[in-house]
Amino acid sequence: MTRVSTNMTNDDMQYYLQLRNSEMNRLQNKMAEQTRIKDLRDDPVSAAHSVKYLSKIDRLNRFSRNIDNIMSENRIAEGYMVSANNIIHRVRELAIQGANDTYTRSEKIIMGEEVNQLLNELVSIANAKTSDGTSMFAGDKTQSDAYRVLSSRVPGAIGKVITEVQYAGSINPVQAEISESSYIDAGFAGNRVFWAEHQQIISNRDAQGFVATADSRFRIDNDYIDIKAGDNIHTIIARINSSDSAVKAVLDPVQNSIVLKSTTPHQIWLEDSGNGRILKDLGLISETGKPPNNISREADAGGGSLFDMVIDVRNQLYNGNTINIGGSSLKGLTIGQENLISSIAALGSHEERLQTVKERLNSEIPETTALNSMEVDLDMTKAITDLKMLEYTQKAAMQVAGRILQPTLLDFLR
Repeated sequence: MTRVSTNMTNDDMQYYLQLRNSEMNRLQNKMAEQTRIKDLRDDPVSAAHSVKYLSKIDRLNRFSRNIDNIMSENRIAEGYMVSANNIIHRVRELAIQGANDTYTRSEKIIMGEEVNQLLNELVSIANAKTSDGTSMFAGDKTQSDAYRVLSSRVPGAIGKVITEVQYAGSINPVQAEISESSYIDAGFAGNRVFWAEHQQIISNRDAQGFVATADSRFRIDNDYIDIKAGDNIHTIIARINSSDSAVKAVLDPVQNSIVLKSTTPHQIWLEDSGNGRILKDLGLISETGKPPNNISREADAGGGSLFDMVIDVRNQLYNGNTINIGGSSLKGLTIGQENLISSIAALGSHEERLQTVKERLNSEIPETTALNSMEVDLDMTKAITDLKMLEYTQKAAMQVAGRILQPTLLDFLR
């Protein structure tokens, strides 16, 4: 039942005027934000779809930014690698010249001094930083230098010079997502980029009767190899050889010890996982220390980095040793330069992949944005027409109210 009173007309008129004001205000807010969904209750289904589209657009934009960052850093890294390649090329030229007896001892010392300066620059390149101050060639240890340097006095040199360059980074790649569940390496492991020779680690411990006493796991490079209790040395070798690591294992026919050889120029990374002791018991790594500086003192490790090759060439030039200047170090420089060029070429293949993904994102982002617009965008023509209609009816209602609700003396006395 509706109660009829003298104030009913006035109350109804005020109610509908306020309701129309609220509708006008809501429509003006939608026009200001250019969206028809100001609140979720305006269209729950479209709002849910919009949340999904906006989330995808945000991820696509993040992928695009990741690609831009990687491409920028790769171009900087390529510049450093090209500079390193030029240095190695010059060192090889000096090594070939120094291997000629037409040069005097003093001239070879001058060549050695130039090689020493080139070595210092090569170390600076290996410890290069990105624009945000992170190490470029240290794997995922981006907050520290990739290499640490040891210096001492060398015959023929003036003052202390670099005598050893040790890798202090990691082989774990820094990865960035460039599309849904698709990642690409965004960093570099220096002990691959600046490595010269195939490494070989020979244990001096007889492993013919070795049997694993418990289930365990160990790591070679980026691959984890699981060993079961009761596995003998032949099973362990087979599992190493069937892994994806660029390392092959054999049993030495003389000492019956295990031998690890890299199939590509890089520093082998060895580590027992958890409480496992397989690599330690086989005499490959020490009880203490962290890779790559944890090779057992009992084991023989061969193969060096580009720094080792350059240091050896410099020292031979200082000593004037003509025969040794053109020996194994020159061969190591050649292999190391080829490895460096391969790393530069790999950057080119990464660039092609990134460009392809970037082009796909450039088309996918606008398409997804268009789908979101279909769900939430406001039809401005219709909105303006509706607003004008509300303004017209509001004005007409107020004019009618002004004529119907004529004030009397009693209205003022109340």
